[in-house]
Amino acid sequence: MKQALQLKLSQHLTLTPQLQQSIRLLQLSTIELNQEIEQMLADNPLLERSDEFAPADAAAFGGDEKVQTESIADAFAGGADAGADGDWGEREAALAPRTTRSDDDEDAPGRQHAAAGVTLREHLLQQIGLMRLSDRDRGLLTAIVEALDDDGYLTIGLDEIADMLPGELEIDLGDLETALKLLQSCEPAGVGARSLAEALTLQLRGRQGAAAALARTIVTEHLDALAARDFTLIKRACKCSESDLKAARELILSLNPRPGALFDTADTRYITPDVIVRKSKTGWRVAINPDAVPRLRINRMYADILSRERGRGAASGGDGTGLASRLQEAKWLLKNVQQRFETIERVAQAIVDRQRHFFDHGEVAMRPLVLREIADELGLHESTISRVTTNKYMLTPRGLFELKFFFGSHVATDSGGACSSTAIRALIKQLVSAEDLKRPLSDSKIVDILGQQGIVVARRTIAKYRDALKIPPANLRKSL
Repeated sequence: MKQALQLKLSQHLTLTPQLQQSIRLLQLSTIELNQEIEQMLADNPLLERSDEFAPADAAAFGGDEKVQTESIADAFAGGADAGADGDWGEREAALAPRTTRSDDDEDAPGRQHAAAGVTLREHLLQQIGLMRLSDRDRGLLTAIVEALDDDGYLTIGLDEIADMLPGELEIDLGDLETALKLLQSCEPAGVGARSLAEALTLQLRGRQGAAAALARTIVTEHLDALAARDFTLIKRACKCSESDLKAARELILSLNPRPGALFDTADTRYITPDVIVRKSKTGWRVAINPDAVPRLRINRMYADILSRERGRGAASGGDGTGLASRLQEAKWLLKNVQQRFETIERVAQAIVDRQRHFFDHGEVAMRPLVLREIADELGLHESTISRVTTNKYMLTPRGLFELKFFFGSHVATDSGGACSSTAIRALIKQLVSAEDLKRPLSDSKIVDILGQQGIVVARRTIAKYRDALKIPPANLRKSL
């Protein structure tokens, strides 16, 4: 074989560190972006947060080299108020995500303790501490409390608790049964129950009247029939009228199936929208939410040091580990973060332009939309659109939506057009909300109604959409 040298030219895509960072920042959510920036702020001394909107100062570096030193939020702060209606501030405040509670919820047993950060275990131990008990009985009650789950249920048997206790105490099941009954007299009502029926029965304890008596019978003997809405069986078994059954059912529905959930201390997580949609004289317009944009700039002190070194001709950071390399990294981050929000704004505006009927008329006017349509319109790749629309949120006069919400498959119509799956789900929701509860609409009946409107859809598709909307089947929607 003869050896030879050959020159070969080829093209291939190389992902530079700057491009890799740009792609990574684009797919991050707002929370993840803030975490990434916090890490970079800790690693790079030339990068800092800006609490105020400072003007750019390119002279700090001399020559014609321009470095962005103002907050990135400046780039979007001006457009945030452009074209807004005069009453948008009030509407925006009304649409902001928040936790609401009724007055009844504020006075519910355990709600004030939960608001103060008291756990279910602490609340029960406080009550046990006020009881006149021997050390042995107090220890048995504490052992049962430790075995409760977050909903207040005792999910393990008393025999298992007895096996876990020291043998020299000579604990029998009778002692634990007595301790459990004592625990079940504590607040919240229903705590310490071993089943849903027992939890509801404990909450009905002490209630007077015919409705309470019938409710206790239904809970203990016919709970499965009540869940299946087999009202005929219950009326026949309990020998009661429909009005009596209705009163008992309303009483049961007012009970709490998860008594310990009042003390759930899970933190409420709020979503910061990336873009805000407003209606202007020219139509629906998108603006970046300034609160979602991190305020970053170059540290002025380090910038001055680097400027003086350059003025003396010093080669600072030539090996890539000095201030010069840190400056380049900071500039990349500022540019990539700004590019991220510019891309989100472009994609969001394209979505709003395609779905303008949704903003005017609601979900029933949603049109079919796929990623490729937006990608072709903006000259971007589908993967870029997918990254932009994942975990990014849009605040609109109709609510807060993830950008993915506006994409959906299509269903054919008799006229040869297409209807969005989101619009069909909205129609199903409307039909169910307006149905006669004594004769709820079956999936087949919904298919017929949509067919009369020219929408061709299979029954199994209706069932799938109904399940996605968390709407139970017709037999479980039947009411008295």
